[in-house]
Amino acid sequence: MAAKRYSTREMIEKLVSFDTTSRNSNLELIAFVDDYLSGHGIACRLIANEDDTKANLFATLGPADRAGGIVLSGHTDVVPVDGQEWTSDPFSIVEREGKLFGRGTSDMKSFIASALAHVPDFLQRRPEIPIHFALSYDEEVGCLGVRPMIDSVIRTLPKPQIVIVGEPSSMKVVNAHKGIQSYVTTVTGLEFHSSQTHQGVSAIQYAAELIAFLMKLAEEMRERGDPSGRFRPPYTTISVGTIKGGSAVNIIPGHCRFGWECRPLPDLDPEEIISRFNAHVARDVLPRMRAISPHANVETAMRARSPGLAAADGSPGETLVMKLAQCNSAEAVSYNTEAGLFQLADIPTVVCGPGSIDQAHKPDEFIELAQIAECDRFMARLAEHISGA
Repeated sequence: MAAKRYSTREMIEKLVSFDTTSRNSNLELIAFVDDYLSGHGIACRLIANEDDTKANLFATLGPADRAGGIVLSGHTDVVPVDGQEWTSDPFSIVEREGKLFGRGTSDMKSFIASALAHVPDFLQRRPEIPIHFALSYDEEVGCLGVRPMIDSVIRTLPKPQIVIVGEPSSMKVVNAHKGIQSYVTTVTGLEFHSSQTHQGVSAIQYAAELIAFLMKLAEEMRERGDPSGRFRPPYTTISVGTIKGGSAVNIIPGHCRFGWECRPLPDLDPEEIISRFNAHVARDVLPRMRAISPHANVETAMRARSPGLAAADGSPGETLVMKLAQCNSAEAVSYNTEAGLFQLADIPTVVCGPGSIDQAHKPDEFIELAQIAECDRFMARLAEHISGA
């Protein structure tokens, strides 16, 4: 029985049909890809999470023992659609005005679909250079899944020439991006009647003070700027996204929690912001709180952390991807990807994939058919390259 072939459009439809929102399992999608690749004679390795509800997939096409391979990397999870106003089923592809609508079309199942759809073409070329497929889980909640795959598989490979992370870049080559660090800070005060403010410790007021400190740090980061001038905005950013506290206006609040993040430039010391924040808490905030209540506290827990991608201009792998993408220069972006983690494993890495980040995470997410066609041409050039032609 002949192995199943899919067009890129058909593969996109199939991958989008799996609801792989990060809170869900991705195993149905992984099983489909495993079956598809196995049908073409390609063995797959699955790297499961601790409770076996999710898995990464790693597979090699061509001579697995040869260095200089090319890793095609993508995450299989998507962000939720809860509360968003979609005009069609998010997990069924709808075409309108030269665009395919569906969750994950842009971020980032279309890249994965194009790579998988071209497997028969890669094989037909009798590749002299290996192509490695690296599909991860839980990228959207902190780049969690790719880490064990890098540790258990990628580091043991004959060193690849390049990792191509297919996040939406409009098929431009990106060789630098910011990192991300997100935190939850919990302030514990002392509840009291609001007429006795001298006896209570207002968790909300101290939280507001801490947020004001973060905003001063943000302004300092803005003034320090980005010497390269490549990023938008051209500086490390700090923002507060959530806050919750208090129970009544006439009760001094005993608890407040706020969520915040920073997106550091690749060359910023990754410990600077959190270290300065914690030092301010210990030196300037806690002593005043505990002068009233010894049980008062400020605790900050890391929610997610992923490094930036530092430019390595002119590497052979980057030069190759620019040739495949027919780009004359590489760019920098402010969003974060798994690329920085591959770079930490000492593997040259770039970002290049179809679609626009402007459509990611939004209702009625879409990708233009023209972008899919451009990605398909990229894969066709890759097929020619691995054949040694």
